[in-house]
Amino acid sequence: MKVLLLNQVFWPDTAATAQHGHDLARYLVSQGDSVTAVASRSIYGDKGSSLPARDSVDGIEIHRVGRSLFGKKSTLGRAADFVLFYIAATFRVLTLPKHDVVVCFTTPPFISAVGLLLRLFRGTRTVVWLMDMYPDVPVAAGMMRAGSLSHRFFEWLDRRILRNSDAVVVLGRCMAERVRAKGVDPARMHLVNVWSDPNEIRVLPRSENPYRAEWSIGERFVVQYSGNFGIGHDMTAMCDAMRRLAGDDRIRWVMVGGGVRKKEVERAISEGGIPNAVVAAHQPRARLGELLALGDAHLVTIAPGFEGTLVPSKFYGVLAAAKPTLYVGPATSEVARTVDERRAGVAVAVGDGKALAEAILAMVEDRAEALAMGERGRRATEQELGIAFACAKWRAILADVVAGRRRN
Repeated sequence: MKVLLLNQVFWPDTAATAQHGHDLARYLVSQGDSVTAVASRSIYGDKGSSLPARDSVDGIEIHRVGRSLFGKKSTLGRAADFVLFYIAATFRVLTLPKHDVVVCFTTPPFISAVGLLLRLFRGTRTVVWLMDMYPDVPVAAGMMRAGSLSHRFFEWLDRRILRNSDAVVVLGRCMAERVRAKGVDPARMHLVNVWSDPNEIRVLPRSENPYRAEWSIGERFVVQYSGNFGIGHDMTAMCDAMRRLAGDDRIRWVMVGGGVRKKEVERAISEGGIPNAVVAAHQPRARLGELLALGDAHLVTIAPGFEGTLVPSKFYGVLAAAKPTLYVGPATSEVARTVDERRAGVAVAVGDGKALAEAILAMVEDRAEALAMGERGRRATEQELGIAFACAKWRAILADVVAGRRRN
């Protein structure tokens, strides 16, 4: 197959969608397919252009277009950067050699409309990979009022794109329910979880983890939050539990990453006088295995109203690292369902810091059960949820879509 990937970010960017796109592209190349990616010349969130217009990696041909003029400093600036990418990407995909199928991500929102133009003018099949749902996310975040003129327009656009695409790939059952509600034919909808590679994320003994020495943690029980502190993630229960357990020197809270809500956590640590917390910036992907292995339990959170609009990719890294999940969020999310079905952690309600603190203390006092939870998560990755299974599902979907085009 000749496959085109369309997303604002791609290798060497470290954003989650860039990494998953690169993983899928490498797998397709390994199966004999030809893969081209169209992305931005800017690293996501940075201003300016730092990446070459033409590049290749792992047998993947990369075309980069446009550049970020404003970065992530303002919503208006990001919207302007999105528009510039739409225009540049449209021109580039329409001038590339013909592909059998284009996989459209959701960065920027509604970039799949460019894929539909490609289908109209070049006959290329279009598959939407729903990493996030719009306008559902801005509505849940309070940035757009439900029923407003802008909401009605973007909802109409979203439904048009989803209903007219050849296939829609969702990340979880909660997302599938939202997509069905938009009138998408269930026969064209496919569930493929995002993934981690169990070969990349090996199980590392505590005594061999360099972070324990670097951050003066020693043998203490680490409760870790790593990744994006974003608008779709609940911090209230975590901050409350930190205050409740501030005097327990058996525990170390490790907060790694960045995002708009990280200041909320830093403020809680400062104002609450919490001495047993470590705060750090994003760590290199080369150290991902060490970072995931550091946590004796990992926090995964989803804010109320965001269930089905996103599924945190880091959850699958936690499973692969053989660590138990401390999930805080709505019970209908894919994370909550998987934690319960796999018995791979504990789920508590949004804002319930008391229940979260109690769950952490239970793990501190019964390390054997915490380890067993982690082992069950790792086993699920190795047997069903890992990169090999997910990418094989993806290739089967693309092959079916392409075969349908050829039959027509």
